[in-house]
Amino acid sequence: MFSLSVFLTRNASVFFTRECHHMELARIAIIKERPLQQRRALYGVNSFECYVEETLHHVRIPFRVFMSLEAALKWQPDILIPSLYEESPLNRQLLQTYVENGGTVVSYAGLRGMADKLGYYEDRTMGTGYAIVPDSPSPIRFLSATSWIPNGSRPSNAVPYGSLRSGSPAGREDGPALLSIPWGSGTFERWSVDIMGSIVAMQQGIGPVHDDGPSAPDGSIPVQDDILKADDRCGMDWEYDRLTTDTGMNYYAYPYSDWWQTAVIRQLISLALKKGKTVPFLDYWPEGVPSVAVISHDSDLNEDEHALTTLQLLREVNIRSTWCMIEPGYTIDIYEEVKAAGHDLCLHYNALDMDGGSWGREAFRDQSDWLKQSAGLERISSNKNHYTRFEGWGELFRWCEENGIESDQTRGPSKRGNIGLLFGTCHPYYPISDFTEGNRFYDVLEIGFLSQDLNHPELYDDSTVEPFLEAIGQARGVAHFLFHQAHIHRFESVRDAIRKVVAEARQRNFAIWTVDEVNKWERARRKINIIGIDDIGHPVLDAATLPQDAVVYVPVSESPALLDDELETRFGFACKKHTISRRLDP
Repeated sequence: MFSLSVFLTRNASVFFTRECHHMELARIAIIKERPLQQRRALYGVNSFECYVEETLHHVRIPFRVFMSLEAALKWQPDILIPSLYEESPLNRQLLQTYVENGGTVVSYAGLRGMADKLGYYEDRTMGTGYAIVPDSPSPIRFLSATSWIPNGSRPSNAVPYGSLRSGSPAGREDGPALLSIPWGSGTFERWSVDIMGSIVAMQQGIGPVHDDGPSAPDGSIPVQDDILKADDRCGMDWEYDRLTTDTGMNYYAYPYSDWWQTAVIRQLISLALKKGKTVPFLDYWPEGVPSVAVISHDSDLNEDEHALTTLQLLREVNIRSTWCMIEPGYTIDIYEEVKAAGHDLCLHYNALDMDGGSWGREAFRDQSDWLKQSAGLERISSNKNHYTRFEGWGELFRWCEENGIESDQTRGPSKRGNIGLLFGTCHPYYPISDFTEGNRFYDVLEIGFLSQDLNHPELYDDSTVEPFLEAIGQARGVAHFLFHQAHIHRFESVRDAIRKVVAEARQRNFAIWTVDEVNKWERARRKINIIGIDDIGHPVLDAATLPQDAVVYVPVSESPALLDDELETRFGFACKKHTISRRLDP
């Protein structure tokens, strides 16, 4: 690792034809007091507030985590996020003094101990609802929120932003989404929404899977099937969160989790710019790649002729894909042909009793060992559970860690009516454990999928391809489509669906990668640390070698970039673009 000013590719010089006004890097501090987290865990309480770290890590926004408020304040941060802190009289006074002197505190439904001092009382906790957030493309679903109401003890000069709707997007208005409360020379920025808790619940489920979830009353999502699976703890609403195509296909349409993370990032950039500072960030994908499409397969019936048909089709459309193998698998000749063509060979863990599988650590290990031996693999890069079988909270991710599997694809739909953005995200992310493991982040990248076997006669047609790609293109995430080799072999309509996915993705400039390529890119980019801004406005990095060129953006103005070849708009702000060559020689 080494420090350097950003290396520019030959094509990047256009972005620096004018002298850049020097802006300092904003100091962002996150408070995570370990004793509080441990006490919570004693009583079975999670500390998902910590997920803000993953939100910032994903775009490589620089920040520091402190184990106490006092330690953080000694660092003199510009922006303070008290994720986990004791609301003691001392800490309340420290926060008050910090803000009086020009500091900014950002909280996601916290700060209960400060409410009375600031002239508010805490309203009843809301359950699910929708937030109207400025610049968001649609109301954003949340799973919990707590508004503050003025208590009349002092004049309220807070600035409200957005609003909450109780229960549904058109529900009763129930307070602002965000309050910006001036105090001395600084502000308390309090979101009413438990943003981090809502993100985790949408992405990983509203709780551990221990029984079947409720089926949709219209009969389109019959998850009550006596099989435990990922979508048994879905945080979405079958009525409000789905749209219908012209041919009558229902699908979950909204990347709510990604929208919340965008709101968090946008606010931090805005607050920093107001202080004359900046919050640089790393773009999601390599230079020239707006979004990524992935096609994976689950081998299920394990017939060699199914594999040969699939290989032929992949050659026709000229893509590489990800093959998830279930025991007993294919013959060695098929494995060698799959590997020679550049496709991934991954695990399709079978925990389905009716298919001879079982749920457990030993079964997972045995199946991992089987695949390595039978396919001649030194490593298994990824896993997808058969039938999306799932139990508990983090056991699967822990088993992946233990077996050296770096990514998982299990979070996707098991039923015809819940295809799409079922878990609220199209971005790869690191899942968080529950309190039994200290709410740590698993070293397993989750890369969920959208659908199974488009155009299968008993499933759904391909009318969802365009809306999926449009939504994911706007969110700049991963559009992951699953097609079983057996159905590719049997149905020309399924083969046509793959042709359509590839053609539509290419038309929208999606790169088409394997799951392991997504995993390797995300892991490589997470090794880039932005440690400063030099005297001419270039980001200073601490970085390792990259597989492809990356892009760092430095926000310079709160206005979007207009008619300026030197600037691009990202997260709604005018940003300087800096391209990092993949060859970073010290």
